[in-house]
Amino acid sequence: MKSVKEKLNINKIPRHVAIIMDGNGRWAAKHGSERIFGHEHGVESVRSTVEGAGDIGIKYLTLYAFSTENWERPKNEVDALMGLLVQAIENETGELMKNNVRLGTIGDIKKLPPDVAAKLNECIRLLEKNTGLNLILALSYSSKWEITEAIRNIVNDVKNGKIQSKDIDEKLFEGYLSTAQIPDPELLIRTSGEFRISNFLLWQIAYSELYFTEKLWPDFRKEDLFEAVYDFQNRERRFGKISEQLFS
Repeated sequence: MKSVKEKLNINKIPRHVAIIMDGNGRWAAKHGSERIFGHEHGVESVRSTVEGAGDIGIKYLTLYAFSTENWERPKNEVDALMGLLVQAIENETGELMKNNVRLGTIGDIKKLPPDVAAKLNECIRLLEKNTGLNLILALSYSSKWEITEAIRNIVNDVKNGKIQSKDIDEKLFEGYLSTAQIPDPELLIRTSGEFRISNFLLWQIAYSELYFTEKLWPDFRKEDLFEAVYDFQNRERRFGKISEQLFS
């Protein structure tokens, strides 16, 4: 059976793909297990998706790994997720290095437990000179938090005379976001059949193409990524214009 990869137009690969990795808990319930069982199996999906993104030349892959709202989950689940994050970093760093992947994060990282933050920063440092796929983990992240932080920092810089209020425009505002050095995603994927954005990259996805799949995250593999990219390539992106303007 041929891979969808063979149908892809290599000249129309999205530069940045973002994914809301949803459905771990439901996947675990379907298998008669605790929620953490789904999170554990989701790591294989991350591995396959990262590999697939590198295979087709995606430059940035942002994964929504842990939201600010997720801190409100039961403590045993949060603790297990933090332990799983450390374990995944330890186990995957060698593979990421071999595949020339660079690691970054967005979010309120200072809220992470010290051992998790230390392990994460160590991995980022080890991979910082890699030149392939940029893998970005959204950890303790929410778009409302990010936008609020940006406004707070802009207000402080106006008060301190670093900028003037008349200088504030979209471009300046974007420079205060966590993603200031990252291009906006052209494609946003959400797994598990849910049709919502869940407070993820709300500013950045203004003109992103949205792709929803029924697949629960632990069942998602690189072939599913290729399917999403193929669907993306067959859409007309108008950015507020009409079709005739695109081809005039």
